[in-house]
Parts: sequence; C-alpha cells; structure tokens
Amino acid sequence: METGTSIDKNGYEGIKNGSWFSQFRNGYNPWMARYVYGLIFLLANLLAWALRDYGRGALTEMRKFKNCKEGGECLGTEGVLRVSLGCFLFYFIMFLSTVGTSKTQSSRDKWHSGWWFAKLFMWLGLTIFPFLLPSSIIQLYGEIAHFGAGVFLLIQLISIISFITWLNECFQAQKDAERCHVHVMLLATTAYTVCILGVILMYIWYVPDPSCLLNIFFITWTLFLIQLMTSISLHPKINAGFLTPALMGLYVVFICCEPVGETCNRKAEGSSRTDWLTIISFVVALLAMVIATFSTGVDSQCFQFRKDENHEEDAIPYGYGFFHFVFATGAMYFAMLLVGWNIHHSMKKWTIDVGWTSTWVRIVNEWLAVGVYIWMLVAPMVLKSRQTT
Repeated sequence: METGTSIDKNGYEGIKNGSWFSQFRNGYNPWMARYVYGLIFLLANLLAWALRDYGRGALTEMRKFKNCKEGGECLGTEGVLRVSLGCFLFYFIMFLSTVGTSKTQSSRDKWHSGWWFAKLFMWLGLTIFPFLLPSSIIQLYGEIAHFGAGVFLLIQLISIISFITWLNECFQAQKDAERCHVHVMLLATTAYTVCILGVILMYIWYVPDPSCLLNIFFITWTLFLIQLMTSISLHPKINAGFLTPALMGLYVVFICCEPVGETCNRKAEGSSRTDWLTIISFVVALLAMVIATFSTGVDSQCFQFRKDENHEEDAIPYGYGFFHFVFATGAMYFAMLLVGWNIHHSMKKWTIDVGWTSTWVRIVNEWLAVGVYIWMLVAPMVLKSRQTT
C-alpha cells in the first residue's frame, strides 16, 4: 500500500514539473488546470463580445433556433446573456462537483484537474443550451446576473485589500524592515506619482468644459479619498505606513478612470486615433477582467477565518470550489460589463462598461473599497477600546 502511494506521489510530482503539453495530456495537475479554466473563460468572453458587435453575420445560423425569433433575440445584449448563462452553468456545475475537495489524488481532484475532453464537450453543450431557451428566461437571468456580478465585485475587493495588506506586512517584518525600507518608499512614491498623473489626465480628458460638474465631483472626490486613506494610515495610533494607501489609491483611480457622458469626453473627439485608443482600451479592460477573475479565484485563503499553517503533503494547493464559484460569478460580471449593467441598453462596438449605470456601479464600488479599507485600519483600535470599557 505504501509503495502504491509513493508511486502516485512521484508520478504526480513528475507531471507537475513536466512540460505544459505533458501535463495537459497525461496528468491531473491543478496548477495546469487553472490556466485551462482561464482560457475557457477568455473564450466565452470573446464569443459574447463577437455576438454583440459582429453577430449580424451569423444571423442566418441563428434563425435555426426557434426561440431566437428570426435570429434577432440571440444577438446583441441577449447574445451576451445567453453566452454568459452557458459559462455560468459550466462553472457552477464544476463548483457543485468540486466543493469540499481537500486531498490530491482523490476522485474529485482528478475531475477538477483532468477529464478535459469530457469537459470540453460539456462546455460546448452548455454554451449552445441557452440559445434553446425562450427570451423570458434569458431576461430573468439578466436580472439575477446583476446580483451575481455584485458578489463578484465584493469578492474581488476583499481579495485586493487582503493582498495589499499581506504585501505591507511582508515588508514590515522585523528581519526585512531595514533592508526593505528603501524599496517600500520607492514603491509608495511611484504609486502616488501614478495616482497624481491619473487624476491630472482625468481632468484633462473628462473635464473639457466647466459644465461637466459631475465629472469634476467624481475626480475631486477620488483625490480627497486618497488623501483621507493616507491620513488615517499615518495616524500615530494606526501607523500602517505609506504603502497600503498608495496601492489603494491606484485601485480607486483605476475604477474612477472613465467619463460620464460623451460630451464630457475629450478623447472621444475626432479621428481614427480615437478608434485605435478605444480598441486598445477594450482589449486591456477585457484582459484585466479575465486576469482579475483568475487571480481572485486562486486566492481562497483570504476568505478563511481560520488560518491553517500546518499544510499536509496531499492537501490541494487552492480551494477548487471557491475557484469555480468565482468564475461562475465572473461569468455574470463579464455579461454586465458588455451590456453596461443595463440589459435593455444597446452598446457601441468596442466598448465595455460604459453608460450611466456602469458609472454609478464603479463609483459605488470605489466608495465601498475605501470604506472597507478604512474600516480594516480602524477596526483593531475600535474593538480594543470597546474591550477596555
């Protein structure tokens, strides 16, 4: 029995350290599996975008589906929602079948990390299935997707703040404090510089006229929030340093970096250069969303209330169930980005996360991020004062 176990472990290590092709073909490797699931998610994103922007070319094929009503209800916004539903079903089934997995070489570990041809056919089938459903069900899914996308944003927010806090704690470790002090100051200074440049560019691009009062408010308030986070972080009773507020500043500037209304968007004025800028912005936003989903899905430890420091040799490297749950909610999130958080709103080509609804979702997300971060700073002091009284 021990000999069989050692063979399994040695084979598993050999697969882990082998080439990508050998891992995919021969092995059940959870590290390799992450990238395959990320690739499937990216393909679903691209398919949804293609149906939204260039789906008219497939109108003849769509007429074969009775519920598409001459093809019109399977393109545009509804096309995005149908692809999103198929992607959600795939990852939700994977979530149900892998949640609670704790040991490598178990049957559920092998299901998560292997059986790729079976899962490929399952994904294709689930992608086609929503096109057989009536429009009423797709509209209902679109409403539910608002909630699922909100859950994804909350998970992503906690993951980002957890990573920033972890990074700061690593730099503040006693054995590395003196050696890393220069690196911390350099990184924080760079982050603050990028924040200031970002705010200046937003004023230039999105406030071409004094009448753009809402843009002025959003940008100025973002600058105020960066100052507020820095002031609280440097308070003598908290003393969290420069690094965490600087990195949080980058995050909130990134969230705020979109205009409200085309009339207050200097970048939208003119020419083919703007078209290329729009395409580049779309590609960057799409890749950023896929990468954010991937990295958040792997980071299951920041949601554990108990940190288990004694890792067993045969323990799985990350939470499979959590990983697939993040991708399931991410499927709802990419649908909301591609339809501007409004299932009754038509989007222009090569645009993502634009419109009034999207603007307010981003702004609320920004304010929530700052609120959660500030609470994480002051909570230990507040709870300590309550215990002493």
